Amino acid sequence: MKYIFISGGVISGIGKGITAASISLLLKQAGYRVAPLKFENYLNLDAGTINPIEHGDVFLCEDGTEADMDIGTYEKFLNEDMGKDNFVTIGEIYKTVIDRERRFEYRGEDVEAIPHITNEIIARINSLGKKKKADIVVIELGGTAGEYQNIFYYEASRILTLKNPGDVIHVHVSYVPTPNHLGEPKTKPTQLSVRTLNSMGIQPDFIVARSEKLLDKRRIERFALFCNVQPENIISNPDASHPYEVPIILEKQQLAEKILKELGLKVVMPDLTAWQKLVDKIYTKKEKIINLAIVGKYFGTGDYQLRDSYAALFDALNHGAFDLGIEVKTHWIDAEKVEKQGVEIIGKPDGIIVPIGWGERGAEGMIAAASHARINNIPYLGLCYGMQLAVIAFARDILGWKDANTNENNEKTKHPVIHLMPAQKKYMDKRAYGGTMRLGTWNAKVKKGTRAFEIYGTENTSERHRHRYELNDEYIRDFEKNGLIISARSVVENLAEIMELPKSAHPFYFGTQGHPEYKSRPLNPHPIFIAFLKVCLKNSKF
Repeated sequence: MKYIFISGGVISGIGKGITAASISLLLKQAGYRVAPLKFENYLNLDAGTINPIEHGDVFLCEDGTEADMDIGTYEKFLNEDMGKDNFVTIGEIYKTVIDRERRFEYRGEDVEAIPHITNEIIARINSLGKKKKADIVVIELGGTAGEYQNIFYYEASRILTLKNPGDVIHVHVSYVPTPNHLGEPKTKPTQLSVRTLNSMGIQPDFIVARSEKLLDKRRIERFALFCNVQPENIISNPDASHPYEVPIILEKQQLAEKILKELGLKVVMPDLTAWQKLVDKIYTKKEKIINLAIVGKYFGTGDYQLRDSYAALFDALNHGAFDLGIEVKTHWIDAEKVEKQGVEIIGKPDGIIVPIGWGERGAEGMIAAASHARINNIPYLGLCYGMQLAVIAFARDILGWKDANTNENNEKTKHPVIHLMPAQKKYMDKRAYGGTMRLGTWNAKVKKGTRAFEIYGTENTSERHRHRYELNDEYIRDFEKNGLIISARSVVENLAEIMELPKSAHPFYFGTQGHPEYKSRPLNPHPIFIAFLKVCLKNSKF
């Protein structure tokens, strides 16, 4: 088994995960079995309890693992499901070691960071490789070099390199800024970052330089001289209009060939035919444009707006747009502003999406958006919370239950059309929030003759779930009498999974309790988004 460690330098958010995914894709397409692994720095046992504004969209895996966004990137690039073995936090490592100590598994040893923490890190790497029968494990180290939180990951990297000479390489992804007042790229920040690696006993074999433009010969020579890296192993990774172009950019510099040679493996050129077709689609000029309003509650951070809070949704929309050959423009609308200023700020876009959410803040604005879409025949897609709030809007507007609500936001409502699952109450009473929801993939039975059946093309389907509250079956008869269709139910618990309005009543009014955005892939877009975008296209004014 071979190992590739990928670290970051200078700043976070420069695309280390994209680089890790791109390298994994290149090696997979060269015929090797690749297993990517992300080590995170936080003490949380998973990403499930983290505010999406704080750390971006929690990526939900098939097995219920609540992970970092990079795990979603691996899935999309490799077209493979990831899970608990592909994502590890330092909190999980500490807890494992401490639990073992409590069980006397260390036989009276004094338990220390080195070797016990580092041994557990290495054990996770090898365990993943063996389970996946991997030729190469690609390990992305969270954060940047020099942070105290991730030092044991780097120490594990050093130890593994020492014990497996010739089988381990280190790729350092670092930022090369071009200050406006100077007009030239500066290599000094990366030189200092590499020096930090050297101080930990690590010499990078490759530097992937993130910059505005391709590096020139002068910058490559500086890197080679001061960072002790061969000039041909300085890989330029300039800004791209779309991250799916990155594997193509890296392969133009023969990165796969260089890595395979460095690891002593047979050199095979990666087959990027399908990926190149995808990139060509992305950059083909689009003649048709649709405008979508995303009414959510996690856009704002100070004076700035974040895409990452709904990263999986935006990716899924892009996948559908690439497939249909159209351009999708998304307009981010803060649900709290809808509450204060009214639905007029939404206008009449080609479609409205209300995505994932939690709690009372902004919920009334999202309910208003659902009503606005239904009343004005604007195509509507509700995802998880967006489905629940659309049901509340229907109950208030059509059934006349003005106090209808979810127990999550109003425990005293007389019409709790969305309520807490009985199995979840015990967790809530104990304030056990982490990893206790209905998580991961759940099978559902789709009703024939519905839009859902038309979309899936089958009675049996499954989606990933991440929620506690459900549509209350006590009110189903009232809903169905008034035209709301429950078009799919879970196989095991018979819970409502999908609601919709018939085509005769609305061009597209559809909500799913699951999260199709997490299953969408660039080479295999999710059919729900394809169907939604097609209807929005008919509604488009462009």
